[in-house]
Amino acid sequence: MKVFKFGGASISSIERIQNVAKIIQQYKGEKLLIIFSAMGKVTNDLEKVASAFYAGNKEAALSLFYQVKQLHLDLFQQLNNQAIAELSNIFTEIEWLLHDKPVRDYDYYYDQIVCCGELLSTVCISEYLNTVDCKNEWIDVRDIFRTDDNFREANIDWTFSQQKVNEIIKPLFNNTDIVITQGFIGATDENESTTFGREGSDYSAAIFSNMLDVESQTIWKDVDGVMNADPKLFPAAQIIDQLSYLEVIEMAYYGAQVIHPKTIKPLQNKGIPLLVKCFLNPDLPGTIISNQPTLNLPPIIVIKEKQVLMQVSSRDFSFVEDSLVAKLHDLLLENKIRPSLSQNGAISLLCSMDDRPEKIEKLALAASEFFDVQIEKNCTLLTIRHYNEKVIKELTEGRIQLLSQKTKETIQILLKTK
Repeated sequence: MKVFKFGGASISSIERIQNVAKIIQQYKGEKLLIIFSAMGKVTNDLEKVASAFYAGNKEAALSLFYQVKQLHLDLFQQLNNQAIAELSNIFTEIEWLLHDKPVRDYDYYYDQIVCCGELLSTVCISEYLNTVDCKNEWIDVRDIFRTDDNFREANIDWTFSQQKVNEIIKPLFNNTDIVITQGFIGATDENESTTFGREGSDYSAAIFSNMLDVESQTIWKDVDGVMNADPKLFPAAQIIDQLSYLEVIEMAYYGAQVIHPKTIKPLQNKGIPLLVKCFLNPDLPGTIISNQPTLNLPPIIVIKEKQVLMQVSSRDFSFVEDSLVAKLHDLLLENKIRPSLSQNGAISLLCSMDDRPEKIEKLALAASEFFDVQIEKNCTLLTIRHYNEKVIKELTEGRIQLLSQKTKETIQILLKTK
């Protein structure tokens, strides 16, 4: 058995959906559990719906959701699909919510709204695959993956979810070779939708791979394999044929978008190899990630835009005491913020973090009770694994270095354009 994960780019048009079907047909006779993300930029569109709803702009939210709805209805019509009832149920679930007023935190509504992207895409694709002799069973993953209520960063209940995999998923393969389900999402014990964070479909696939003890997991992307830098930013980026689990964990931790940070551990625990292949050219070998150590790697470059630098300082120039450091860490935890880079000084602490305005404002307000707080936005975090002085100079020349940390293998520099 194998697990496949197809991202939004692979199903962003009729032609690409047809291409995915051709890839799946090449594995005829094999047992496949296949996870799909939301189509194209639908997750971004649904995030706009969630923001408008939470801001109290019901008409804008409904109008934005109508566009998402029409996109999928048009796709259904072009694919000659018949399962309009399944789509209508998902539309209704969201439209009911949008007619209410928000009374809970933004993250809760984000998960209830954004989760529908994966549900809609998989309904469409499952129906289409059935018409081209790729018979499959469609499953709502919210019936399988139980999580806590840490919305937007949910944690899976491994014991309960394994039981559901054993009870529901495994028996399906007695009657079909293909099971279609969603990435990125789960549900609480009160049937509230949750998500694992952006790009969490990779992690969903790894959970299934672990629980099903599969032969391998393949992530199908629009690049030829894992590269040492984003080819959209660095045209000379090169493919890396083999990587170790450890190296990929480091890359993901520092923000590389190729693999979700949580993906590797479930695979590593059972020695399941992870393949990264190109859906545009499936005959290419791609990259294989396994327990095998990798040597002589090129510099691996990770760029994180939209960073915020927060500096908190003691008000009377006294040393930042351990109790105040601990208080700041508690505030970060309470607001579900993980700094990308942090550094302590005698009277101040500096933290770089993703710019999530609603979280940053709450954190800054709470921290201002104990510290003087300064915020600097529009920063860029540069991380280089296996760095050398030449590449550091090339990537930092002409920019202000606000903060930096260096180990034997990795350097991180927070940059600001002059």
